[in-house]
Amino acid sequence: MPSLRIYFDRLLEGAAAKVPRLDLTHVERLALVRRHGDFSLAYSTAVQQKLSYFGDADGYIAFGTKMKQHFALGDPVAHPPDRPDYIRRFVEAAGSPWFVQIGGETARVLAGLGYQINRLGVDTRLELPAHDFSGKRNETVRYSERWLLKKGFSFAEGAVYLDEVQRLSQNWRGDRIVKRWEMAFLNRPFSDHLGVDMRRFVLYSPEGELVALLDFDPLFSAGKVIGYTTSFKRKQIDASPHAEIGLTKFAVDRFREQGISVVTLGLSPMLDIVPSGFSESDFWRNAFQRAYNSPWVNRRRFNLQGQAAFKRRFHGVEQPTYIAFRKGTPVGMLGLLRLIKAI
Repeated sequence: MPSLRIYFDRLLEGAAAKVPRLDLTHVERLALVRRHGDFSLAYSTAVQQKLSYFGDADGYIAFGTKMKQHFALGDPVAHPPDRPDYIRRFVEAAGSPWFVQIGGETARVLAGLGYQINRLGVDTRLELPAHDFSGKRNETVRYSERWLLKKGFSFAEGAVYLDEVQRLSQNWRGDRIVKRWEMAFLNRPFSDHLGVDMRRFVLYSPEGELVALLDFDPLFSAGKVIGYTTSFKRKQIDASPHAEIGLTKFAVDRFREQGISVVTLGLSPMLDIVPSGFSESDFWRNAFQRAYNSPWVNRRRFNLQGQAAFKRRFHGVEQPTYIAFRKGTPVGMLGLLRLIKAI
């Protein structure tokens, strides 16, 4: 059956609009991200495998293809004033592609091109140094750090033995709703090794055992790191609920001390699905709301509510992200769900 599915996937992808692919090397993509990668998915578009690229030597749009449909990932990696031109050219070349997890500026351009724009969720931003963990509303976050230190846990950044990371990741996967594979596209598969310019923070037990880790992708502007976004989280199945909270606080505090201007916690899918302010699909707005509230989805497919609740502990700015399409067909949505390996 898998081979038959692969055969039909290739057949459908071969029937998709023929988009001229840009042959950029890994080094060239990272160079563009260092110039223009100021949004959460930018770094992932450069390093994730199995993506295609449209554009030129000055910028690109990353995209994937599934079931005859092209899906752009995030905003264009290009000089911001030039991004509308990349969007228009890609729309023309790709035959009404979908755009997934885009920001407000890209959404506005697409709305002007006749697209429907629905909210996909929110990306939580911690604007530094203004955001800190003082005050009553952050008491639970401070308590998690204090509890860990009192119990003899320790925080660190830097090198970790790869066999420790592998054991932790395997342990973590044992508690996932879907254990056989990791999601893709919106999230790239986890790697034991850190990519260029990434940062890794770890938590050790009193006995010196690796309990949790947090990996961060860099955000750039004009060649300089301006921030970081959470890319991967791993923790032992039996780890205290304080582990992930305390480790996140530790990492954000280090970034603040180093003069970093922003940390983003990544997408909370389906959270706060209200009218987008653009022309949109009522059907998909209602479907996203039902998915977020569905016990079956949260228990059997993806814990949407749990992920949102964790990020809301940090009281950041919830920045809307959007999904855009000219025709939001169920077949197109099925293609997206298969592309991200949600089904």
